Amino acid sequence: MRPALEKMGRGFASTGLPANFWTGIGLGFALVSALVYGMGIEFGLIIGGVLLLVSGFFDMVDGQVARVTAKTSKKGEYLDSMSDKIAEVAILLGIMIGGYAEPYLVLLAMGLSLLVSYARAKSDIIGIKLRGIGIGERAERLLVIALVGIAGFIEYALIIVVVIAGVTLVQRMAFTVKNIRD
Repeated sequence: MRPALEKMGRGFASTGLPANFWTGIGLGFALVSALVYGMGIEFGLIIGGVLLLVSGFFDMVDGQVARVTAKTSKKGEYLDSMSDKIAEVAILLGIMIGGYAEPYLVLLAMGLSLLVSYARAKSDIIGIKLRGIGIGERAERLLVIALVGIAGFIEYALIIVVVIAGVTLVQRMAFTVKNIRD
């Protein structure tokens, strides 16, 4: 998919807008998605899911724009990562507030999702890179929520998220422990 992603990145970069702008657009769509979920309106799972997919698209755009313009930065990486976590928490809270799922299930999905991210951050600090380690990174988890939610089975989506986040957490911890050089 690299050629298609690079072409997309060049297209969005041609607007002259920086990668951080696209990060903000992605976060904006995620927050609107969370709001729609939180309102518990008719067709909320469909509208929220579509908005979540659009948010995910812009989450890909920002990184591609940064790469094709050769303007990657620590600031951009930080803003992207923080926006991702804010979006994920907001979406899960929206699902809970909208009454689409049992609160314990939402909190379990949220807790495990944040622990997956924390495992990566902590491993990065000690020099162990976890990119691609685990079956359920953020993109996969949100894709499950969007698609299975659109189909009307949001609680099943959250159960899947709990399982894949839990497995990913164990995979990342095991990989890190195995690769620590004391």
